[in-house]
Amino acid sequence: MSHNFKLVHQTLVISRISFEKQLVVALAEFHFLPLVPDSTTLRLNCKQSRIFEVVVNDVYSAEYEYCDPTLQPVSDPVAAHTLDTFQNAEIEAFDSVNADKRLGELIIHLPKEVEDDVNNGRKFILSIEFALHEPAGGLHFVLPRMKDGTLLRNAMHLFSYGEHNSARMWFPCIDSYNELCTWKIEVTVEAMMVAITAGELIDTVTSSDGKEKTYVYELNVPTSACNIALAVGPFECHIDPNMNEVKHYCLPHLMPILKSTTATLHEAFEFYEEMLSVRYPYPAYKQVFVDEAYTDSHICSSITIFSTNLLHSSRIIDQNPVSRFEQALGIAHQFFGCFISRRSWYDAWLTIGISRYLTYQYLKATFGNNEYRYCVRQMLLDVCNYEQRETPIILDSSTTMSRSYFDINRPQTIPSEYVNVFTKKSCLVLRMLENRLGKELLLQVFNKMLSLAALSSSSEYSTGMWDNVMVSTKSFSKSVFTVTGKDLEVFINQWVYQSGCAYFTGKCKFNKKRNVVELELKQDSSGKGVLKYVGPLEVTIQELDGSFNHTFKIEENKTKFEITCHSKSRRQKKKKIPLMTGEEVEMDMASLDPDSPMIWLRIDPNMLILRKLNWELTDTMWQYQLKYERDVVAQCEALHALESEKDFATSATRSTLMEIVDDDHCFYKVRIMATHSLVKVANQMMWSGPPPMLHVFQKKFGSNSCSNIVRQLKFKNFQSYYLQRALPVAMANTRTTTTICPTEITHFILDLFRYSDNSRNKYSDCYYVASLVEAATNTISISTSINSLSNESKLILEEVTRLLNLEKVLPSYRNVITISCLKCVRTLQQKGHLPSTSTLFKSYAQFGMFIDVRLAALDIISGFLTEGETQKPQLDYLLDLVEKDPVPRVRHHILLALITQHSAISSLITTQYILSISNQLWKLMNLFCGQDTKLCSEVVELYYKLFGNKNPQSLVPEEPERGRPVADVPYTSYTADDGEYNVDNPAMEATIDYMNSVDNVVPDLGESKSKLKKKKKKNKHKHKHKSEKKERDESSRHALVSASPYLASAHDYPGPSSVQLSDPSSAEDDFLDV
Repeated sequence: MSHNFKLVHQTLVISRISFEKQLVVALAEFHFLPLVPDSTTLRLNCKQSRIFEVVVNDVYSAEYEYCDPTLQPVSDPVAAHTLDTFQNAEIEAFDSVNADKRLGELIIHLPKEVEDDVNNGRKFILSIEFALHEPAGGLHFVLPRMKDGTLLRNAMHLFSYGEHNSARMWFPCIDSYNELCTWKIEVTVEAMMVAITAGELIDTVTSSDGKEKTYVYELNVPTSACNIALAVGPFECHIDPNMNEVKHYCLPHLMPILKSTTATLHEAFEFYEEMLSVRYPYPAYKQVFVDEAYTDSHICSSITIFSTNLLHSSRIIDQNPVSRFEQALGIAHQFFGCFISRRSWYDAWLTIGISRYLTYQYLKATFGNNEYRYCVRQMLLDVCNYEQRETPIILDSSTTMSRSYFDINRPQTIPSEYVNVFTKKSCLVLRMLENRLGKELLLQVFNKMLSLAALSSSSEYSTGMWDNVMVSTKSFSKSVFTVTGKDLEVFINQWVYQSGCAYFTGKCKFNKKRNVVELELKQDSSGKGVLKYVGPLEVTIQELDGSFNHTFKIEENKTKFEITCHSKSRRQKKKKIPLMTGEEVEMDMASLDPDSPMIWLRIDPNMLILRKLNWELTDTMWQYQLKYERDVVAQCEALHALESEKDFATSATRSTLMEIVDDDHCFYKVRIMATHSLVKVANQMMWSGPPPMLHVFQKKFGSNSCSNIVRQLKFKNFQSYYLQRALPVAMANTRTTTTICPTEITHFILDLFRYSDNSRNKYSDCYYVASLVEAATNTISISTSINSLSNESKLILEEVTRLLNLEKVLPSYRNVITISCLKCVRTLQQKGHLPSTSTLFKSYAQFGMFIDVRLAALDIISGFLTEGETQKPQLDYLLDLVEKDPVPRVRHHILLALITQHSAISSLITTQYILSISNQLWKLMNLFCGQDTKLCSEVVELYYKLFGNKNPQSLVPEEPERGRPVADVPYTSYTADDGEYNVDNPAMEATIDYMNSVDNVVPDLGESKSKLKKKKKKNKHKHKHKSEKKERDESSRHALVSASPYLASAHDYPGPSSVQLSDPSSAEDDFLDV
């Protein structure tokens, strides 16, 4: 559908918010400019809302229709339950309401009285009165209650959330990133409440009786509806002392930790403004910290909604870098993502990638180059591993057809893990572009884009005027060419329009006669997610006379290269070697080849292409690279190589690793990696000497009078703090020849609990104690007798019990100690020391417990799926929480855990449970996930992992042979009879009953009250007939319970509580009563 109208301004007036009824009553006002004469129909996006009235120019009523096909993509009850069926229906449903094509759920027919305005191109105003009742997505009510059920009014609040194109979930709009307009938002709340939304607060009006306040915000920067957010609650406000235009909001009693968390935010603003040479694009910025957040951050124009879990006091060390990164990302996204928005999903890689690139530049300036390069390496590994293991990632798929079980061209269908890796790849490609153009030129491109956007947004709308506020792949390439004169066509075609990463394998040897290093480098382009790379490749060789860089041109068939050495063969056993950093270090050359001047060689040391390496060097070269190379990426590569090859497990390797762990000048994350590598090497060597690292810990952290007793805790040096946490965890993995942990280590770790004193430390030791619990967990070996505790296991269990009881009185930050204790109890169960039961973990997984504890407990419960006897009950328990849990984040986390455990669930796919499990998942994605596309995509992924593209019905065997027992498997046959289905199976009858009642759950928004009452009466007779049939088949129904408990109870299942309306007509009366 062509763009017949242009939205130039939108006003959103929220007049009532009822927390008790989870109800919002509001008015949306649209200022449209006609573009095409004789246009009579207008489409808007609107989900869940009940429309009361549509009026044009405040006078003329307009007729409207409502249709939301995404609520139930596959409406045919006899359709095959295959992913192809669902995907085709889902794509068709999403395309029919695609806001980028100006399609939507709400179709409005303009009255004849405004035909002249439309034909003459005059602006008109469209007003929609609507209400939102118990939203299932888009808007989340947090309603904490006392034990007697009364609401805690000083803690209840609401906030908007969602993924792609989710604004339609809570107000009518054009839910597209390329439909920009100015905004005015008015929110009326109780006097004790505060309303925060996008834009600048221009007025606060108190009602005459003092019971209500109206907050008025204006946003004069053209912004899409996707970038509008709302938070309402009893928030306390903290004005940033360094920037008065920045405000921070938190729930009551959290102000001290709010101030601590946001103390350095002004540094990020100053960094970005200086680097980009532009001012922050909005007149104000708000940070709101809420409970039960959907994600850690929800970033919108001039406002970011964070999880309260990011708040921390100055005593917490571990959370500080995480919270600073998230806040810095929120500001970077204001420049690229909110102010400059993407034109379509195909261009999301730019706004996501640029904002991430800027954030990592801030991380580099704040935490150092070592931290930055370590993060880049980790992102590169994540991207390459995912593309080879799961699905290749295409950043701009506008020229590509989807070839997977989800559609990469529609963000609503993409799994969350794909999105996470997509984000990392976008950032890496921008970093590659930095190398191609140069950092200064790339920043000039960003400055040019922001300057043009600021100029465009400061004026009123005219045709094409606001185009500079949006970015696309083509417009970005054009901007780069304008500023730098460089054409990006080859780069974009290789890394943006294509998927995959390069995969190199290689080795080298020295040719003494010619004094050259012969390098053999091959590419494997046959695997999944592999890209055939053609272009420059940098190689760095460390010789006796220094470090030298070489660049080779990788071509189609060329695999062999030669590097002429600058050094001659050595004569001395010890020599000072200049490194790449300019530093000279004295090396003992006795272990190296005396004829070769090469010490080590690295491929693509600066990670300038997306690649995965399998590089062969001798163990001595890896040891020297680890010991003397100053680059953390080189050290990580050496650690990985030394721990992976069994032949490298030698005394020399062990000695080198010990030196790294003991070296205070080495990057702390490399030292932590070295602790784990050292244990692996020692276990491979069957080391019988003193436990590795025990001496290091005693020397660094032991008391001067008695090294077995840890000295008083003082975490002044953060790098030493992280090492002190990591050493016990690593050494606990040490195993003797009988595969048990040495008793010396177990008792040493238990002594750490006893003697650790944090009374004079200004920092909290909660993460340190949690690490000690993890270390104690790692010492647990398999029990020799079932359900019996050894002496060491008994001591561990006593310590864990003491900590769990202490946590109930004095909880640690984010309950990190509780989480470690639960994992320890589960390990005791798995190793046979305790009976395997999930009762304890279910008590910690229930609603009301802290979110991190719940998620950890649910992860443990999902691990029970590997145990045969308890598989099905645990799966039913988890899927029931997916449907009914009130916290969206918990529902998503459970599905991710089930996806991880899909191989265990596959063992349940037997004749007995095929239909039961498949029908549960099919109902979830076809009936219950219409308001949460992210949840739906995760159910689809789980369905694919279990059944592929097959129809689960086809996996049920046909008629068994005579004499063999018939399994309790539901069987269904369909015959057409006056539009009804005759069902031989009462469980399937329940399914069709529910599908027939879907119209009652989500009624047509355009139906009148009288029609709804008639419909209710009709359904009443219909259900009476069904109930009679149910009584006749009661005996067969009971027989089916054991085989399919979910379907057997489907008669009484009302659907998600958040979308259930018992009586549509009475619900409308409730709206009007407010």
